[in-house]
Amino acid sequence: MIEVRLAKRFLATSESPGFSLEVDFRASAGVTVLFGSSGAGKTLTLDCIAGFTNPNSGRIMLDDGIVYDAAAGVNLRPRDRQCGYVFQNYALFPHMTLRDNLAFAAERHPRLERHRKITEMLERFRLLEFAGRYPHEVSGGQKQRCSIARSLVSAPRVLLLDEPARGLDAALRDDLYALLRELRSELRIPILLVTHDLSDCFSLADTLLVYLDGRIVQAGEPRKVFDRPASPAVARILGITNLFEAEILALDPGRNTSRLRALGHELTGTYYPGRLRGDRVWVFAPPEDLQIQTRAGENRVPVKLIRMVDRPQSVRLEFLPEIAVEMSRHEYEQQRDNKDWFVAFPPGSLRVTG
Repeated sequence: MIEVRLAKRFLATSESPGFSLEVDFRASAGVTVLFGSSGAGKTLTLDCIAGFTNPNSGRIMLDDGIVYDAAAGVNLRPRDRQCGYVFQNYALFPHMTLRDNLAFAAERHPRLERHRKITEMLERFRLLEFAGRYPHEVSGGQKQRCSIARSLVSAPRVLLLDEPARGLDAALRDDLYALLRELRSELRIPILLVTHDLSDCFSLADTLLVYLDGRIVQAGEPRKVFDRPASPAVARILGITNLFEAEILALDPGRNTSRLRALGHELTGTYYPGRLRGDRVWVFAPPEDLQIQTRAGENRVPVKLIRMVDRPQSVRLEFLPEIAVEMSRHEYEQQRDNKDWFVAFPPGSLRVTG
C-alpha cells in the first residue's frame, strides 16, 4: 500500500508560469494509472514519491513506513525508499553491460544471493543472451525490459513507470502489456504508471487517476470513469467526442426516458437520476453508438459531411455540427453516395457527464 498526500509549488518567473501540484490518493497492489495531458503533474508525482523532488508539504507512506513527512522532518534518501523507477529514457548506465546495470541495483542483496537474482531477472525478461552487451548495442525493447528488470531486482515496495511504452512499436507495446499484466498478478505491490495513451488504461489499469492542472479530478475503475466523466473537462482529457450542452425538457422515471434539447433539436434519452427539468447539462454520445440515416425521423439530426477518416478497422465520419460517427467500411460503402445525411442518436447513447 502507498499513501500519497503532497503539495509542490513552482513560482512564476519572467520566462515560465507558476505551477502547483496538490494530490491525495492511496494505491494498493495492482496497477494505478496516472492519466492526463503533458504538464499536468504526473511525472512530478513519481519524482516526489521516489525522492528526486522534495514536496513543499505532505506525507508519503509505503506500507507502514513513512518515507516523507514535512511536518515531522522525515525525508528519506531515494536509495532508502525502496522504489523501483523506470524512466522515460530508461536511464541505463551506458558504460555498463546489461548484467552490470542489474548488479548495480542488486547491491542490497547478500553477495551469494546477488548473482542468482540477477540471472533469474535476465532470464525472466529474455535478456540472458544479451547480458554482456551495452545499452547502445541492444534494441529499444531490450533496453526497456532491462530497465524494468533493474527496477525489480532490488525487490522494491512500489514500482514507478513513467510512460514505459513510449516510442515502442505495436508489437513491442503488446509485449510490454503482457509483461506488466504478469507482474501485476505476481508482485503484489503497487504499480504506478504514467501515460498519455488511453489504451494503456484499459489494458492495464485497476484504478485510473485523471490529472488536470496539478490536481486529480476523477478516480475510479477505467470503464466507470470513461462511461461517466465527472465534468466536460474530464471528458475532453479522455478524448471523448460528441460533447455538447443540452437542456432537460422532461423526465419520466417510470418509462426510463428523458427529453433533451440539444444541437437545436429535441432528443429522447434515458432517465437521468438526480436531474431536474430545466437543468442545463453536458451530454456526450460515443461515435460507435451513433447511426447514419438518409431521412428525417425521431432522434435524428441533419448534418453535413465534411471529412472521412480511414482507420484500420473502421471509418470515422465527421460532420457539421461537430458530430463524429464510427462505422465499418462496409457500412460506409453503402452510404457514401447519400444525398442527405442524418445522424441518429439511440436513447441509450446520450450520456450525461458528472
